[in-house]
Order: sequence, then C-alpha cells, then structure tokens
Amino acid sequence: MRYLVTLKVAAQPEGPPPADLMEAIVKLGQEATEAGTLLDTSGLAGSAEGARVEVAGGRLIVSDGPFAEAKELISYALYEVRSKEEAVEWATRFLRLHRDLWPGWEGEADVLRLFGPEDFAAPA
Repeated sequence: MRYLVTLKVAAQPEGPPPADLMEAIVKLGQEATEAGTLLDTSGLAGSAEGARVEVAGGRLIVSDGPFAEAKELISYALYEVRSKEEAVEWATRFLRLHRDLWPGWEGEADVLRLFGPEDFAAPA
C-alpha cells in the first residue's frame, strides 16, 4: 500500500532548523530508503508562491497564494508499506525528531492512503 504523508507547521522558532535535526532527518530518510519504503520526499515552497483552483457555485476560481490557513503545508513523503500502522510509525519517528531536536516547533502530519488498481472493481 502506498501512503502520502504531508507535514504542516503551526509554529516554529526563528531561523533555520538546527543542524542536528537536519542530520537526523537525512539519516531517517536513508533508513526508510534502504528499507524500500520511502519512494519520494520533498519540501514545499510556501503558499505565497502557489495558487488554488476551486469550483464554487458552478464557477472555476483561481486564487494566488498566500492562503489564510493557520498551518502551512511544508513537505510530503510517499511511502510503500504493508499497513497504515507502518506509515504512521514513519510519520511518528519524523515528528519525534522535530519535537526532540527543535524545541518550540509545532506541527502535524497527515497519513493518507493512496488508491491503487486493487481498490476498483473489475469491469463486469
């Protein structure tokens, strides 16, 4: 099963992330890659550099960022795992690094299963 983990930040101290946090993130990413579970990961530019396309009232609306959400989406990771619990474990380990190595950082990760061909019934 594939899971997309998105990371949102609610609060963080001024300045760049600590070097020991970045080293721990790289190490965790290497571990997940060597285990064959991490398929892709990347940081995301702030919503000020993005746009939103939506349908409302039968119209298509395009809005430039930044968006007013209290939590900014800052990165994602794509995992191939055996279960939701395994995906949650990788996300938990990632957030634990932030908690332990960057005091004052607050955020959340959403763990979302991606559909695959097995999720759709074969044509009758």
